[in-house]
Amino acid sequence: MSSGVARREPGAAGTGRVGRPRTRAGAGSGRTPRQEILDAAAALFGESGYAATSTRAIAERVGIRQASLYYHFAGKDEILRELLEASVRPTLDVADALRSAAADPAAALHALVVVDVGTLLAGPLGVAALYVVPEVRQPRFEVFRDHRRRLLAVYAALAADLVPAGHPVEPAVLGHACLHLVEMAPSLPPTPGLAAQVAAACLGAVGVTGERAAAAARDGDRVRRAVVPPGA
Repeated sequence: MSSGVARREPGAAGTGRVGRPRTRAGAGSGRTPRQEILDAAAALFGESGYAATSTRAIAERVGIRQASLYYHFAGKDEILRELLEASVRPTLDVADALRSAAADPAAALHALVVVDVGTLLAGPLGVAALYVVPEVRQPRFEVFRDHRRRLLAVYAALAADLVPAGHPVEPAVLGHACLHLVEMAPSLPPTPGLAAQVAAACLGAVGVTGERAAAAARDGDRVRRAVVPPGA
């Protein structure tokens, strides 16, 4: 007989965290349980698709109980939000400071690209591919979309500062091109200096080449070290 009390799913809004936390990382992984969940979720979202991936499957991939996953995240949407926002937020947090600290916008662009590529490479593989998941267009992911729009605006503004008169491509298009070059970096073969190579490609796209590009790389590295805390 029903008690008349509706049952709520673990992690549903208003329930708080449930389950028994696993506070230690997996043996030898060096990762916290929360990081392991994010890594596993990103891999499964890429393999099976977001809609087809369950929290049970994520928990099994990590090697924890489903209830333990709900201690760290309220559900699958929260996991995806964290993956998306963590891929943009660190770069956006320093973007204005990089622009202000650089005397030449070319140096600011170089520094921004290196930071942005580093942010993506530091996260789970394949996160940028999740940007086009249909669910990301829903209102619950608006914070991520707003962050990415603001980051795109910084790229477009730097492109506008750099393109020579008569350049056949609009700065907004060049800003998009730079952002997409950055977002494809994790899918490229890992090579030494990959972030600097992507930065050089972005500089070339806006017409900065030769000695000015070399100077922008040197100044951009100096600006980045001054603005971004070590280990960030």
